[in-house]
Amino acid sequence: MKAWRDECGVFGIWNHPEASRMTYLGLYAIQHRGQESAGIVTLDAQGDHIHAKGLGLVADIFKESSLNRLKGQSAVGHVRYSTTGHNYLTNAQPLTARLFNGPIAIAHNGNIVNASVIREDLKAQGAIFQGTNDTEVLLHLLARHSSNHIETCLQDALKQIQGAYSFTLLTHDKLVAARDPMGFRPLVMGRLKGENGTDSFVFASETCAFDLIGAELIREVEPGEIITVDKDGMRSASIGVIVEKPAQCIFEHVYFARPDSIVFGHSVYQSRKEFGRILARENSVEADIVVPVPDSGVPSALGYSEESGIPFELGIIRNHYVGRTFIEPKQSIRSFGVKVKLNPQAEVLKGKRVVVIDDSLVRGTTSKKIIQLVRQYGAKEVHLRIAAPPTVGPCYYGVDTPSKKELIASHQSIEEIKNYVGADSLSYLSVEGLAGAFGSQSKCRDSGFCAACFGEDYPTELFDSTKD
Repeated sequence: MKAWRDECGVFGIWNHPEASRMTYLGLYAIQHRGQESAGIVTLDAQGDHIHAKGLGLVADIFKESSLNRLKGQSAVGHVRYSTTGHNYLTNAQPLTARLFNGPIAIAHNGNIVNASVIREDLKAQGAIFQGTNDTEVLLHLLARHSSNHIETCLQDALKQIQGAYSFTLLTHDKLVAARDPMGFRPLVMGRLKGENGTDSFVFASETCAFDLIGAELIREVEPGEIITVDKDGMRSASIGVIVEKPAQCIFEHVYFARPDSIVFGHSVYQSRKEFGRILARENSVEADIVVPVPDSGVPSALGYSEESGIPFELGIIRNHYVGRTFIEPKQSIRSFGVKVKLNPQAEVLKGKRVVVIDDSLVRGTTSKKIIQLVRQYGAKEVHLRIAAPPTVGPCYYGVDTPSKKELIASHQSIEEIKNYVGADSLSYLSVEGLAGAFGSQSKCRDSGFCAACFGEDYPTELFDSTKD
C-alpha cells in the first residue's frame, strides 16, 4: 500500500535454553519491519555458529526441523527489507564470517551513508565483497583490526562509519549490541527470567518482541553505546563519538513501529492518538464521521474523533490476508490494487460528510484511489487529513523511500495535491504539532528527532544523493 517501506528489524538473546525459538518469536513480532528475508544464527556449546536464513516471511522460512537444528543458548536474528542492495540471499542477514579470532554474525537495522566510500577504499586495498549491502562494510573493518577485543574492534570500526545503525552481533563467546551516536533507529534491552533463576538478556528493535516472549524491558540502548553480554555478565562502553544532539527517526512514531511498542521512551499508540488530536485542533472541518485508512491510520483517527467530537467509524475494512504473491486478473479493474486490500462500507459512508485520516501521503496515487472508492460508495464529501507534515525529502538512514521527484509534496502545493487526489479539502499536521505531540515547544530537530523527510534538515553529511 505505502510507498514507504519498513527498514529492518534485529533481535538478540544470550543464555536461554531455547534461544532459536525465542529468536523466531522475536522476529515474528517485528515482521512488519521487513518481509523480504529473515535469518537466525545460534552459538553452540563448542563456540561455533549454526545459521539458517532465506527469502520470505519468518513463518515460511523456519520450520520445526530448522529450529531443532539451530542448537545453542544464544542467538541473533534479522528481518530485512532491502534499503540498500537487492533482495538476494547473499544480502539476507545476519551476515556471517570467520575472522582470525573466530566466527561473527551481524544483524543491522539502518543505513550507513558513507558505505559506498568505505567500500571503494576497501576494494582498492584488495577486499572482496560477497553482497551489495552496506552492512558488509562493517565486517571488513572488523576483519582488518588486529585486536582480539571485540569492543575495541567495534569502537575503532564504528568511528569510521556514519549514518544509522542498530546492531546485534554474536561472536564465539559474546553477544554485543550497538547503536549509532545519533540514535536514528530504536534498540532496546530486556531481561527474560529463567525457571532455574538464571536470567537471559535480550535485545530487539521494538518492545513488542519482548511482550511476545515475556521479557521485561530494562531500557533503551543509548545512542553511541556498545553493550556486551558474556559469561561474566553485562557491561557498557561508549563508541567514543560525541554528537551535539540525537536524531531519533520521528517516522518510527508516524508509521513504522507497531502501535503496541514503546519507541524512544514514548508509546507509539499514544503518540499517534496525540497526532490526531493536534490535527483536529489545527485543521477542523464540519463532518459527520471520522474514518481511518487502516491499519496505521486508526490511532490518529481515534484522537481526531475524540478531540473534534465527530463520531469514529470503520468505514474502510482492510483485508489482512493479501500477501505479496497475490495474482491480479488480466482484465483491468479500476482501483483493483487498492480495493483488494481496502473495502469501503456503503452502509457507513452513504450520504455522509467523511473525514478520512491517513498517517502520511507520499506519491498521492493511493490516496487518490481511496478517495475515489469512498465517493463511489456514497460519501457526500471527503475531507482528507494527514497525521504528519508533508513529505518533501527522501530518507537516507535506513528507509526505502521514493526519490524526491516522486514525493508529490516536494513540487506541488497543498491545493494542487488536494485537486489531484480529489478531496473536498486537504490538511496536514504541522511540524510544530508533530513535535508538540512529544511535549516539545521547539522544532523536531531541536528536540532530538530526525524529521528530515519533512524539512530536508539532514543531520549528517550525505554521500549518496541518488534519491534526489
